[in-house]
Amino acid sequence: MRLKSIFVLRTVAAVVAGLVAHAAIALEPFAVRDIRVEGLQRVEAGTVFASIPVRVGDTYSDEKAAASIRSLFALGLFKDVRIEAKDGVLVVVVEERPTIADVEFSGSKEFDKDILKKALRDIGLADGRPYDKALVDRAEQELKRQYISKSMYTTEIVTTVTPIERNRVNLSFAVSEGDVAKIKEIRIVGARAFTESRLLDLFDQDTGGWLSWYTKSNRYSRTKLNADIETLRSFYLTQGYLEFKVDSTQVAISPDKQGMNITVNVTEGDRFAVSRIKLAGNYLGKEEEFQSLITIKAGEAYNSDQVAQTTKAFSDYYGNFGYAFGRAEAKTDIDRATNQVEITLVGDPSRRAYVRRINVAGNDRTRDEVIRREFRQLEASWYDGEKIRQSRNRVDRLGYFKEVTMDTQEVPGTQDQVDLTVNVVEKPTGSISLGAGVSSADGLGLTFGFRQENAFGSGSSLGVEVNTSKYNRTLVFNTTNPYFTEDGVSRTINLAQRTSKPYTDIDSYSVQTTGASMVFGVPFTESDTVFLGGGFDRTEIIPGTLLPTVYQDFANEFGLVTYSLPLTAGWSRDTRDSALVPSTGRVLRLNGEWSVAGDLRYVRSTAQVQQFFPVSKKTTLALNAQVDLGMGTDGLNYPVLKNYALGGLGSVRGFEQGSLTTATQRAAVIAAGGLTTGIAPGGPKKITLNAELLSPFPGGGSDRTLRWFGFVDVGGIYGPNDPVVLDDMRASVGVGVSWISPVGPLRLAFAKPIRQFDGDKMQSLAFQIGTSF
Repeated sequence: MRLKSIFVLRTVAAVVAGLVAHAAIALEPFAVRDIRVEGLQRVEAGTVFASIPVRVGDTYSDEKAAASIRSLFALGLFKDVRIEAKDGVLVVVVEERPTIADVEFSGSKEFDKDILKKALRDIGLADGRPYDKALVDRAEQELKRQYISKSMYTTEIVTTVTPIERNRVNLSFAVSEGDVAKIKEIRIVGARAFTESRLLDLFDQDTGGWLSWYTKSNRYSRTKLNADIETLRSFYLTQGYLEFKVDSTQVAISPDKQGMNITVNVTEGDRFAVSRIKLAGNYLGKEEEFQSLITIKAGEAYNSDQVAQTTKAFSDYYGNFGYAFGRAEAKTDIDRATNQVEITLVGDPSRRAYVRRINVAGNDRTRDEVIRREFRQLEASWYDGEKIRQSRNRVDRLGYFKEVTMDTQEVPGTQDQVDLTVNVVEKPTGSISLGAGVSSADGLGLTFGFRQENAFGSGSSLGVEVNTSKYNRTLVFNTTNPYFTEDGVSRTINLAQRTSKPYTDIDSYSVQTTGASMVFGVPFTESDTVFLGGGFDRTEIIPGTLLPTVYQDFANEFGLVTYSLPLTAGWSRDTRDSALVPSTGRVLRLNGEWSVAGDLRYVRSTAQVQQFFPVSKKTTLALNAQVDLGMGTDGLNYPVLKNYALGGLGSVRGFEQGSLTTATQRAAVIAAGGLTTGIAPGGPKKITLNAELLSPFPGGGSDRTLRWFGFVDVGGIYGPNDPVVLDDMRASVGVGVSWISPVGPLRLAFAKPIRQFDGDKMQSLAFQIGTSF
């Protein structure tokens, strides 16, 4: 019906235009003495004069009259155009289209109004544009298309046009969104080698779960369905089904437009095993080296991932020798009689090239030098694929960018030169750390910190940590310059002021510690760094009521005010695939501290290893082991104020932060009839063991930024004369949620102790932003 109406309107318009043209043509040609325009309100007269092909002094003719009318209508600014002639004067009479003054939306909840306005602007409907009924009809269809993309098929849109002064109109789109159409069923027909449930687990779209309100995985999207089908195809190709194909995909919507049924029809074909792998082409006389890069295994099922990994490794290896355009292609020879396939890897190094120029793009805030100093590939040097990969990874590990890509472009007019462009997408580098814990004894405890990793785009970091609880007050400032020297030696400065007052009584004792340190990090390899530094500590015990006996003994031996000058040395190796969401790799750390001067003489050391194992494509097992040891030197006792603490986040969850005691301390409490005033928790020896199994949150699909985890924590704290025995260890189990939020990694964990001792303080719920393990 709408098409018929449009046809009638166009026919009438053509007839009217023909009549007007005929009226103009009926005039005898004459010389134009003047041209006037009537009916203009907002359009400039110069626009009309510039559009018509007639000028003063020209001879007015039939063709020019018709061309003038066509040109003015083509502007889209006028509803009607007439040309009148009298005594050699042409009068162009126009009726302007109304101008759109404002576009408003009501009832829209799914989309932000700015998004809808942009969609209309793209089709030519916006403030200040001429009003056109045809464009309004297109606008309604575009708005419905936007809602259909969100599976809202029942959306209705009513347009209201309100005329206002100065030949303007206001447009109002009233949206009735309706309900979202949900996926009710997904079927895969024709699959025999794998169960339907196994294949549906590969899909991002599903029939919904209790978290679908967040993931929206049960909303139909053609784009997502195509991606799921490609995932299905890739899965079969990794399992040896070389001739797998998707025959058809049907999407049926229920009569009420509230439910979607999806059916995918597939043909699996036969499963093929690899019979032989051979090389062909030019391998630069390094066939053995290329052979070692092959991950395809003869005798096993064909695996497209292994083939792609091998060809990519060949191309990368060509790049190590300067062949920037080296490629490898895998050709298959299928024997259907035996269900075997022979793979021929054809290598072509192409030509050798060197890098003319390296460009940096996308760094609006970060300085060029911050990115360029991470490069291992140099300008005017032979193209080196390994150095380029190292450069890209080093820029990515800075943590300043959402995305880092490296593009290679041939230099026009040359055969052996390329330009490299590193494209970065910046992200906010400021982060807030917030810690909270709930315990039955002390209620809610809070800590706060702020860190800017890329201060002023310089690559240096600034950090502040504040704890304002009623028992422990902390103020810590630190800054790191990763390129204190041009060779990449980093420098870290730490300043700290800590006050501990375990009791709220006015006359209660307190301990105040002031410290400063400077540490230099010297990189030895791409993943190994050695740290060397020194510091200064001042500690003061302010006597008062409830002063623990161990603190009084410390004061008797060293004094109420003590000074120390510790030297530090350490080493770290980090081979994780990701700093925020690792799935494979290892972190090794060794740190030592030796107080060589002052009132206190001691050594402290820490050894830590973290290992990440990919249990499956979506699940990761994370293991952590840490051993801390401290002892006195020069015949002096180990200072109790340097004791390690155990309990809470970062050690054994389920217990209050830093509250766990040693066997000797527990025995002293028993001997004192349950009194703890003479006891200070912690000790010079500590062992911490953690295991976590992380998986995408139920209903969250493959989103790795939102995960749940189950954990087991085991830890022990020991006094200077206590033996390290397993019977003195605490243990806990629990579950939690991990989310990579815009302000940093967030963790919420619920823990239950499974091994504890009398007097232990429990903390079942722990919340933290700013930690990754």
